[in-house]
Amino acid sequence: MGGLFKDILGSSETLFKNELALDYSFQPKLVPYREKEQRFIANCIKPLFQEKNGRNVFIFGQPGVGKTVACRHILMELEEETEGIIPIYINCWQRNTTYKIILEMCDLMEFKFVQNKKTEELFRWVKQTLNKKSVVFVFDEVDKLEDMDFLYMILEEIYRKTIILITNYKEWIVELDERIKSRLTPEIIEFKAYSYEETKGILKQRVEYAFHPNIWNDDAFELIAKKTAELQDIRTGLYLIKEAGSIAEEKSSRKISMEHAQQALDKIKDFSIKNTNELAADEQLILDLVKSNSGKRIGDFFKLYKESGGNLVYKSFQRKIDRLEKSKFVTVEKTAGGQEGNTTIVKHNSERKLTDF
Repeated sequence: MGGLFKDILGSSETLFKNELALDYSFQPKLVPYREKEQRFIANCIKPLFQEKNGRNVFIFGQPGVGKTVACRHILMELEEETEGIIPIYINCWQRNTTYKIILEMCDLMEFKFVQNKKTEELFRWVKQTLNKKSVVFVFDEVDKLEDMDFLYMILEEIYRKTIILITNYKEWIVELDERIKSRLTPEIIEFKAYSYEETKGILKQRVEYAFHPNIWNDDAFELIAKKTAELQDIRTGLYLIKEAGSIAEEKSSRKISMEHAQQALDKIKDFSIKNTNELAADEQLILDLVKSNSGKRIGDFFKLYKESGGNLVYKSFQRKIDRLEKSKFVTVEKTAGGQEGNTTIVKHNSERKLTDF
């Protein structure tokens, strides 16, 4: 290509080698900086190799710190290592009831005859199949569950297993039904936020998977790595990297420059990890009420929620508000003094600024 055009990307060319490597669900060959946590979980699973019962694990930590990736990696290794242990991974966002979870297990084990069968009938088949071997269950985002009957059923009726529960919320385990908690007796492990150097290392690995060599200017990559470390969420960093690459491509550039990285940062306000259509029914109802009545006190919202047919008690309602705040859907302002004493104002987060992330 002539000198005039050497910095301009041809119409059939792309900067990306494998864009899927920037999806959060992408499974890298190695999961960096989580070796200690993975070894801990692997030791809890180890007794299953001797056909003994494994230990259960409760994992917590803020979003985007590698909880899911690390556990999925362990399941992948298990599959390669042995046929005697069945790995089952279920995300509880959509599979949030016992029936849906048992149905998903049937699907994962390729049991097709599920029409018109009740939960108990389906579980009978699941139990007969799983009890021929050992099982590792991973239930992700367990705070979205609407009932826990399946956990009780597994604890009581599956012989050799390790149950791994993943959530962002440490307090979830405290509020668990006593009859389940006493049987579960889990090991508890926290996934702490990545340091700046670790964040940089993870993003560098994904850049190598996703782009052709020597595409990124160092200062552009540094800018995104710093912002990701500041926000303490790898998912946001992956979004920014993908955006910067797309912006550079749109401009037919052969390099991803500081300008492209900065433009990606400007778009971060459009990015939300969870879509509103992924919210649980109660969360969606509360969010709709906040949207229509932004700026009211939390007590007033609770009354509106009850009038709209909500079933949660006040404490659970408060927790849902906290989670909507953590997901950036609402803002909560606590005010002290005044005629009504201390009060909490809840507002809809329609205008999310870059500094909010």
